[in-house]
Amino acid sequence: MKLRRWRRHRQQPGELDITAFMNLMVILVPFLLVTAVFSRIAVIELGLPSSADAAAGEMPLRLEITVREDRLVVANQGGTPLLLSRSGGDHDYDGLADVLKAIKAEHPLLNDATILLEPDVPYEVLVRVMDTTRIGTVVQPGTVTRVDLFPGISIGDAAPRPGDA
Repeated sequence: MKLRRWRRHRQQPGELDITAFMNLMVILVPFLLVTAVFSRIAVIELGLPSSADAAAGEMPLRLEITVREDRLVVANQGGTPLLLSRSGGDHDYDGLADVLKAIKAEHPLLNDATILLEPDVPYEVLVRVMDTTRIGTVVQPGTVTRVDLFPGISIGDAAPRPGDA
């Protein structure tokens, strides 16, 4: 008789304590939500040049910035260069900013720019050119204001230099 009671008592399931699991979820879910929001802020959306863009209507200016190892070239798509910059061992980012501000003043509705890169251009140079292309600074007496220049950036490969195989 004692054996039967012991078997019945042993077969009954015990209560499940999920308090520790709930405490973990209370901490983990807000942490994941907060970090997801911050990771989204750091993303810059880029586009690739497409043939559909060329087939669409012609814009007065298709801004191309070609980044070579030794210089920056700013030009209308396939046109004559607006700026050839070269300064010792570093690119002329200040000259690029001045030219882009002048282009933005002439074409205020233009928001797109294409950055074309040679294969051996360092990543830091690309980031610096993108930052210079997207945002400019306007200095007025007593204040420095940041303005959008060309926030719609597309990235592609630069055409090889004439004479390169």
